[in-house]
Amino acid sequence: MGSQLDVLVVAPHPDDAEISVGGTILACKAAGQRVGVVELTNGEPTPYGSPEIRAKETAASTEVLQLDWRENLQLPNRSLESSLTARRQLAEIFREQQPKVILAPYWEDVHPDHVAASHLVDAARFWSKLSKTDMSGERYWPPQIYYFWSIHLRIHPKPSFVFDISPHIEQKMQAVRCYESQMIQGRSEEHPTVLDDIKDRARYWGWTIHRAYGEPFASREEIGIQSFLPLSAAK
Repeated sequence: MGSQLDVLVVAPHPDDAEISVGGTILACKAAGQRVGVVELTNGEPTPYGSPEIRAKETAASTEVLQLDWRENLQLPNRSLESSLTARRQLAEIFREQQPKVILAPYWEDVHPDHVAASHLVDAARFWSKLSKTDMSGERYWPPQIYYFWSIHLRIHPKPSFVFDISPHIEQKMQAVRCYESQMIQGRSEEHPTVLDDIKDRARYWGWTIHRAYGEPFASREEIGIQSFLPLSAAK
């Protein structure tokens, strides 16, 4: 599939990328950008899933999203840590794929794996630029990193920006539905379902920027611009 990604999403589990940034992925693909996803764990065990089921669901979603690259590091689910071994594995992905933008989990969440994943991405980003190391790939500093929130902790931090995903909402939901073992099987069919919640949140964030649907992001670093015109077009 090649290297040199424009955007790389780091997801703690299969389905996290689709739920949180599926619309952004599709918007970037529509703009001709190369997009990849790396999952840190296989997300199992879950009540209705298995490694084999999750792998099939991920493959189906990958086709919907038309990703250029996808990989799973197979780190331990439920006990994910920003260990030295995990930092090395993820840093090597950064060095090999050289993404211009990394999308990572927000640092505050009730799910320990998501909190650990956020810390792991920050640490691996630093390790990626190290010289005099036997890590694979060329030393590289990913220039931009933005953080997405998940669904476990119902917090409402102020985003640094909201990405307009209006033209891509139905395809995003199609990708989310691929994870039937997580989103549909064994869940209540009464409104609001999990799928309703995901779409309604995107509707709310779209409303905040005068658009139909959106996905929010946070940034620890300042965001530079060269023109007001793209900002005007977002209203």
